[in-house]
Amino acid sequence: MSDNGYRETAGVIAQAMEDKKARDVVILDVSSMTLVTDFLVIGTGNTAIQVRAIADGIEEKMREAGTRPLHKEGHDNGRWVLLDYGGVVAHVFHTVDREFYNLERLWAPPAQPGEAKPLAPTSRVTRV
Repeated sequence: MSDNGYRETAGVIAQAMEDKKARDVVILDVSSMTLVTDFLVIGTGNTAIQVRAIADGIEEKMREAGTRPLHKEGHDNGRWVLLDYGGVVAHVFHTVDREFYNLERLWAPPAQPGEAKPLAPTSRVTRV
């Protein structure tokens, strides 16, 4: 799949998160930082039930697009669900876990001298 295909997939996943009322949805382009994936889509649910519902919504939208995850983790506990679609990996976090793991900071490009790395996610969908 091309970069545009992965970008489109990331958009579908972000919209699926929004449809289930995920908060602080972001799309990170990590293609220059790792060979594992090109995009991370990160969203937050307020409860374990909502985290699972968001993940289920992503799977439903992706199934409609003819794609199933290559790997899925964390659905049972509803704290951090990971759905691996190859070039795009979706992370759905419970609020506390998202703050703790802070993937945006981990995957942010290196700060320039005198510039701070972001500490918190931005609000709503951020498309890269």
